Amino acid sequence: MLDKITQILQDIKLGNFQAIARAITMVENELAGSEALLQHLSAQKETKVVGITGPPGAGKSTLVNALLHYWMQQNKRIAVLAVDPSSPFNLGALLGDRIRMSEFYTHPNVYIRSLASRGALGGLHHQIYEITDILKHANFDYILIETVGVGQSEIDIAGMADCTVVTLVPEAGDEIQTLKSGIMEIADVFVVNKADRPLADSLINTLKAMLHDHASQSIEVIKTIASELEGMEHLSHAIDAALIKENSNKERKLALTLEKCWRIIQYNKMKSIQKKEVENALKMAIQKEDFNLYKFSSQF
Repeated sequence: MLDKITQILQDIKLGNFQAIARAITMVENELAGSEALLQHLSAQKETKVVGITGPPGAGKSTLVNALLHYWMQQNKRIAVLAVDPSSPFNLGALLGDRIRMSEFYTHPNVYIRSLASRGALGGLHHQIYEITDILKHANFDYILIETVGVGQSEIDIAGMADCTVVTLVPEAGDEIQTLKSGIMEIADVFVVNKADRPLADSLINTLKAMLHDHASQSIEVIKTIASELEGMEHLSHAIDAALIKENSNKERKLALTLEKCWRIIQYNKMKSIQKKEVENALKMAIQKEDFNLYKFSSQF
C-alpha cells in the first residue's frame, strides 16, 4: 500500500490530473490508504489559496471563469475547488454553475473539482482542508475555492484562504449594512461585479466609507464585469498584493494553522462515534424522567 501511495504522490508532484483526482476521491470518501496518503504529503512551495465568496447571484462562478482567462494568458497553473450545495437526494454536487467554466475542463493548466457541501456546517466540505493540501502538493500557482455563498461559509473560507475575495453586486447595498462587521473582518479584496449596472458607484463609495471607518484603507475595492472579462488584471494585482501582505503576518498564519490542527484533531476524535448509535441510545435515554443531555453526551 505504501508503494502505491508513494507513486500517487510522485504523480501528483508532476501535475498528473488523474493522480490528483484519485487522491481526492480517496480522501473525500475515506477509502483505504487515505490517512497514510495525507501523512506522507511533503512540504511543498506554499501554493496560495484564494477564496471567492459572496451572496448568491453575485457572479462568483463567472468571476472565477474570467480570472482563469486572465491567468491562462500569464501561463499560470490553477486548481479550482467549487463547493456546491448538496443534492437532497444523493448528496452529490449540483453542478449548474460549473457550466460557466466548461471551456477549461480539458485545459492542461486548469484542474477543476466540484465538491458537495454534504450538509457541512458553514457550507464548505468536511475534507476541504485535506483536499486543498493535496492540491498544494501539486505544482499549481493558485488554488481557487469558490463557496456556495450562504450563511457561515463566508467566515469559514476566511479561516483557510490566504486571500478572501468578497464578491458583491450593485443591488447588494442594503445587504452590506446588515453584514458590516462580518465582511470587514474577512475581506482582503472587495469585488463589485456587474459594475455596468446602476448603483455600482454608490456601492463602491459605501464600501470605501466602511473601510475608512474600520481603518482598512489597504483593502482594495475592484470594479469588474466578469461576463465581459473586464477588470481581471486589476483584480489579479490586488490578490497578489493581499497575498504578499498575508505572507508577512506570522501571527495570523499561526492562528490559521492552529485552527486547522484543531479541526483535524476534533474530526479524528469523533471518527469512532457513529451518529446512528447515538440516536438509538438517545431514543431510550430521553424517555427517562431524570434525562440530562449533558450527562448523556459525556458517555461518548
